[in-house]
Amino acid sequence: MTLLACPECDHEISDQALACPHCGKPMRMGDLLGYEYRSEAQLFGLPLVHIATGLDPFTGRRRVARGIIAIGDMAVGGFALGGCAVGVIALGGVGVGLFSLAGLAVGVLLAVGGLALGGIALGGLAIGGIALGGGAFGYYALGGGAFGAHPLGGNVQDPQAVEFFRQWLGNQINHFLHRP
Repeated sequence: MTLLACPECDHEISDQALACPHCGKPMRMGDLLGYEYRSEAQLFGLPLVHIATGLDPFTGRRRVARGIIAIGDMAVGGFALGGCAVGVIALGGVGVGLFSLAGLAVGVLLAVGGLALGGIALGGLAIGGIALGGGAFGYYALGGGAFGAHPLGGNVQDPQAVEFFRQWLGNQINHFLHRP
């Protein structure tokens, strides 16, 4: 932390202060308001690239990036990258899309994340048609603890699951089979 002189009242204040505690002059409005870039090029009525962070100075609400490529705290687009991302391909803390890679991933086709929900789900906790994870819940489930119609894991070995996963894992499937 560095001390600076307030440009309004000359009192010393922290460089981290949002406003001067003596006179109230805003100091770090750029950090609060964030940043916004919207490309002029458009596709389907959306900007090709939209980057948005922080608050909108007119509404005081959090900005949402909306574009073919959307990047921001909250992003919605074809390719969405953000704290909360919704798109065809979504990457972020929370992601929802056809393909999602996120801490909490919800993907119609593929979800990869700590908690993954999707057609094919890969994660610490995976829930999906085909689920692979530490805890796997699915029609076909492979994991340390596997649950579903055809599970294969430390807790259970369904013969149909063994054959299903063998096509993908080959001889590596032996790692998941109990040995006497």
